[in-house]
Amino acid sequence: MQRVTPTVVTSTSWRGCNPSFVVTSEGPVIIDTPQLPTRAVAMRRDAEQHGPIQYVINTEHHVDHIFGNYYFKGTGPVVHHQGVYDNFMTVYPELDPFQYAREAIPTDDPDGAALFPDREEYYADPNKGQLVFTGDLTLRVGDRTFHLIHTPGHTPGQIAVYVPEERVVFTGDTIFSGCQTWLMTSDVGEWVASLDIIGQLDVNWIIPGHGAVVGPSYVATQRAALLNWQAAVAAAISQGWTREETVARVKFPEHGPVDVGQEYMLEYVETLNAGSLYDKLSAQSASVP
Repeated sequence: MQRVTPTVVTSTSWRGCNPSFVVTSEGPVIIDTPQLPTRAVAMRRDAEQHGPIQYVINTEHHVDHIFGNYYFKGTGPVVHHQGVYDNFMTVYPELDPFQYAREAIPTDDPDGAALFPDREEYYADPNKGQLVFTGDLTLRVGDRTFHLIHTPGHTPGQIAVYVPEERVVFTGDTIFSGCQTWLMTSDVGEWVASLDIIGQLDVNWIIPGHGAVVGPSYVATQRAALLNWQAAVAAAISQGWTREETVARVKFPEHGPVDVGQEYMLEYVETLNAGSLYDKLSAQSASVP
């Protein structure tokens, strides 16, 4: 794992999100958990070398940020925004998060097969939020402060975790660094407003949901990526392109590959991004008298 500051540790090289922890005078605080079982077990072991884990905080409900909670049972309380809690490991027609996590085992964590629970066992106690909040929340843990800031856009329950003593913010997937942004069912307008909030924080380091740790100037890069996608799809609609034409023609390979272990999904992500934006912008146009 990468040491960003003397007390802030993250990993940007595993499939899934960038799981992290902050060491405080009372013990570590976990921010997002590894999707892969062996990585989750190893991260828990590393964190507990600094004392008992005080909290496990998830920045969003997507499976790559939360599946590893299962391997942190018996530690400090799990902290969720209401939007994360309500959507935690929910099975949707378009995605079964449990199956998605399981599919990564043979290719990315074969040793994790022995640690992977069956579905019934997992859902009996996945280690879901015990401390649930709306809006923002501040936690004081020993000599460190954790400002949990509601930053919707990528997901409705998205949060950023700002630790002023470390001049660092963990953004979850509000920022994708050097890799493709997943728009999914996002609200781009809310997302841009949340980037404005993050951009006002006094930080030296941004730990994104995916990709390398970056400085505060990267907020503008993420904003541009979102607005590029939105403008390109809006232009396609104004030119009368069909949804199929838009999905086939609107692409941004220059935004980078998909994150570690998912490089093969580039076409899928670009199709998802263009299609979801097409549906939203078309609906908005249709509602204007």
